[in-house]
Amino acid sequence: MAVLENYIGNKWVASKDEGQSLYNAFTGEQIATASTKGIDFADVLNYARKKGNPALRKMSFQERGLMLRALAMHLREHLDKFYQISYQTGATKADSWVDIEGGIGNLFSYASLRRKFPDESYCLDGQAHMLGKANTFMGQHLLVPKEGVAVHINAFNFPVWGMLEKIAVNLLAGVPAVVKPATVTSYLTQAVVKEIAASGILPDGALQLICGSAGDLLDHVESQDIITFTGSASTGLLLKSGKQVLSQNVPFTMEADSLNCIVLGEDVQPGMPEWDIFIKEVRKEMTTKCGQKCTAIRRIFVPENKLEDVHIALGKALSQTIIGNPTHEKVRMGSLAGETQRKEVKEQVQKLLAVSQIIYGSLNSVEVLDADALQGAFMSPLLLLNEHPFTSSETHEIEAFGPVATLMPYQSMEDAITLAKMGKGSLVSTVVTADKNLAKQYVLGAGTYHGRILILNSQCAKENTGHGSPLPLLVHGGPGRAGGGEEMGGIRGVKHYMQRVALQGSPDMITAVTNVYQPGATGNLDTVHPFKKYFEELTVGDQLLTEKRLITAEDIDRFADLSGDHFYAHLKETDFTGTLFDKQVAHGYFIISAAAGLFVDSYEKNPVLLNYGIDELRFTKPVYPGAEIYIRFTCKEKTGQEKKEPADIPRGIVKWLVEIMDDENEIVGIATILTMVAKKS
Repeated sequence: MAVLENYIGNKWVASKDEGQSLYNAFTGEQIATASTKGIDFADVLNYARKKGNPALRKMSFQERGLMLRALAMHLREHLDKFYQISYQTGATKADSWVDIEGGIGNLFSYASLRRKFPDESYCLDGQAHMLGKANTFMGQHLLVPKEGVAVHINAFNFPVWGMLEKIAVNLLAGVPAVVKPATVTSYLTQAVVKEIAASGILPDGALQLICGSAGDLLDHVESQDIITFTGSASTGLLLKSGKQVLSQNVPFTMEADSLNCIVLGEDVQPGMPEWDIFIKEVRKEMTTKCGQKCTAIRRIFVPENKLEDVHIALGKALSQTIIGNPTHEKVRMGSLAGETQRKEVKEQVQKLLAVSQIIYGSLNSVEVLDADALQGAFMSPLLLLNEHPFTSSETHEIEAFGPVATLMPYQSMEDAITLAKMGKGSLVSTVVTADKNLAKQYVLGAGTYHGRILILNSQCAKENTGHGSPLPLLVHGGPGRAGGGEEMGGIRGVKHYMQRVALQGSPDMITAVTNVYQPGATGNLDTVHPFKKYFEELTVGDQLLTEKRLITAEDIDRFADLSGDHFYAHLKETDFTGTLFDKQVAHGYFIISAAAGLFVDSYEKNPVLLNYGIDELRFTKPVYPGAEIYIRFTCKEKTGQEKKEPADIPRGIVKWLVEIMDDENEIVGIATILTMVAKKS
């Protein structure tokens, strides 16, 4: 019998203790045992802090992002192996695609997110604040990677996605991870970690794996660590209340199973596209992963006068779902993850039956294809009906974590909102409607109790990712019963693993610390024009003060004719009484164009390849004919780019602070422009 090894301290370690037996979910055959007996969890965490953390902290966001991309590409080379193991968890090919390739997709998403960060190991957070009238004292928030380890305690339903969606975020932030998957499906997680370790892509200590009990792991966490938990709310509360977690104020992010709901809008009638979309979505969410999803639909709210029609349509749709051997090409729903899970689901259904009745499926029998219904953890989809949802709290409090959902009536959208909120906090809700007003009413009414809301109609039906699919760049979590935490979320998620420091000091000091030029800092004046410097030769703070240009009424007239912008404020003959201006004023876009004419070195070929864009453009003071303007042009920030093709020109992106000054030395306009600059080598 195979014994699952734990990946600890850059080594594969097997426990001598037999531990927990693991089974093939659809045949019932034992396939392995898992145990963590003998592992010193204090050593595990210390190895991550002392070995993995310093290595990741030394890397820039760009390097860490490219590391994630390399890891994703490596794992894609082993998909067939992962699929074959995934089938043993009871997952079909479609289920496995979500778990395996969805998880790898998260790595790709966070690899791409590196472009939103600087070429440093740290980053700024928000805008700078001038704290003194003379501009010699300022404040700026800075984010630095924490010096601890991310401890991920994951659920059994997504053994690959559950790990990869979390480590993608902490690794981009510069923090190592210890992953503890649910033991029952940990053999699939281990197979993926085997390939990660073999690739050599991650630094030593960046990832460790525990297959089996977590033991006293959380008794050794420290203040720089971060804990994430996915699973039941009761287990999460127990872990979150641990003495060491509380005494060290360890951040704890919980994503708990919740009673997610879908609402059919009052406007939707049989025959409308939205009707078919609704039926299809409910069926998919009840049967995908055999209903074992923290985001699955558990409560179905429909207008009272459409209850019977929905009942019939859902029964017909569910009857077309073939259940059985997940490797069979005709099978659309596999088994639960194991006999323990099936027993728990049936126990929860029995509680729900105190206030509801089964209107589709059977609790004790199921027809399967190419499998043994008794040996495997198979279960029929169960559609329940609760005709009195306002007086039956069980439906809003008890979750059967399988292919089970309850149909309930409502009379008005206000009723639907009230019922949705009776779940006391959910990860996700969907409203299916073609009515914009109903959609707005539902979102604003139910939004406080949900982490995500999908508005589903015929317009987005083809491209939408579905009720049950969290997205890498959007937060995954929810309030109340759902745990109160946030996972993923793009840049927001990365910040969970970083310490926010409020810096105060002079612009020169803040520039030196952050390597981002701050307004008011001393510039590096040079006789060489900045545009004549290659990417490597540029230094943050390199500055150019341009000659002055006189702005005339003729300039303004010509720009109006050239651009077609004849806004009244730009015309000499306008009566300016009651306006914000004294007389004809220059177009803001003319001023920024004139600024470019002053700071661009225009006659010789130079390392600047192209203008990449303009950010944060503001016009702060009117410019009238007769004024003279000049530019303070400063290298603000640099970010290198990797080659996409061997023939690509080596280059990087340079941000420039453009301050447009008038003859009173006051800023009349300010912007950040981006240029693509060639590298010398």
